[in-house]
Formats: sequence, C-alpha cells, structure tokens
Amino acid sequence: MIDVYYAPTPNGHKITLFLEETGLPYQLHRLDISAGDQFKPAFLAISPNNKIPAIVDNQPADGGAPFSLFESGAILLYLAEKTGQLLSHELRERHTTLQWLFWQMAGFGPMLGQNHHFSQYAPEKVPYAINRYRTETARLYGVLDKQLQDHRYIAGEQYSIADIATYPWAVSHEKQDINLADYPAVQRWFNETRTRPAVERAWRRANG
Repeated sequence: MIDVYYAPTPNGHKITLFLEETGLPYQLHRLDISAGDQFKPAFLAISPNNKIPAIVDNQPADGGAPFSLFESGAILLYLAEKTGQLLSHELRERHTTLQWLFWQMAGFGPMLGQNHHFSQYAPEKVPYAINRYRTETARLYGVLDKQLQDHRYIAGEQYSIADIATYPWAVSHEKQDINLADYPAVQRWFNETRTRPAVERAWRRANG
C-alpha cells in the first residue's frame, strides 16, 4: 500500500495517474493547502519542502521500514522502478523518457505555473510578467508539438511517465491562453490521453 499525500493540482494528479495506470494499491490523504495543511509537522516530516505530492511506501523493495519521498518527478521514477512499468529498461528509450520527464519538471511545469499565477491569481496584474510567461508557455507547447509530430507519445511509441508528468499541466491550456488547435500534434495526444481509462479513473477519484 502506498500512502499518497495529495491535493488535486497538476503535480498531485501525476501520482494518481501513475497508480491508476499500474493498479498499485494506494490510499489518498488529502491536504487542504489553502488552509495550510502542508505546514503541519506531520507532513513536513515526509515532505520537508512543504509541497505536495509526497508518498510513503509501506512495502519498499529493500524490505526495510516504510520509505517516504517527495517531489513528483522523483516519485514517478521511484514508482516506475518499483513496478517495472511506464519506464523502459532499454537504454535509449529509458533515457529519452527521462529527458522528457526532466523537461517537464524544469520547464513545462514551472513556466506554466508562473503563467497561471500572474494571469489568474496575482492580486496585481503585471503585463510584463503575464506576457513573459505566456510567451514561454507558447514556446514550450511548440517544443512538445514538434516532438509529438513524429511520435505517438512524448518519448516514443509507448505511454510513459513522461506523458503522465506532462498531461496534467496541459489540462488547463485554456487558462494558459493556449488554443490546442494551434498545436495539432499536442491536441491529438491530449485527446488520446484524456480518454485512457486510468486517466478517467484518476480524475473521478480526484473530484470525489
């Protein structure tokens, strides 16, 4: 059983998407981040950066005590290695997947997050910041579109943790001032991904 400390944010969705895809048993522990649950000592003992998601694996492969982990990319890599799923063991495919996972972690998540903040939530509208992050968001969608023109999924022909990491951030494309029709390869991938049974289950559980 995996304990998942969670809120229904893009980073939180990554973990439930993986777990639903693989069928690994898990229990959700919802945190109200608007109420400051992420700053409580019990959670900080698991996630010292006071961010969700975090997990506790109660049956780690080494047979030792329960193992806690934070940071969504690290969690996806850990779970992929634990299950042997959604990350190839073949050298080239594996590292292609990892480079796109890290691309999401370093760019497609943080830049889109700044887009959300300055265009949707900032108490003061700062045109420079809004334009900066919308421009970078559009560039990143262009990078993704080019990759998907020649591949069914982000890292190749197999669905992987790279897709799981990226998809939840693309869900809010309208709030990012992105029209997916301008990125037809992304649109094709997005529509295929959102109808996967595991994705539908993860979204229902998030909203349940």
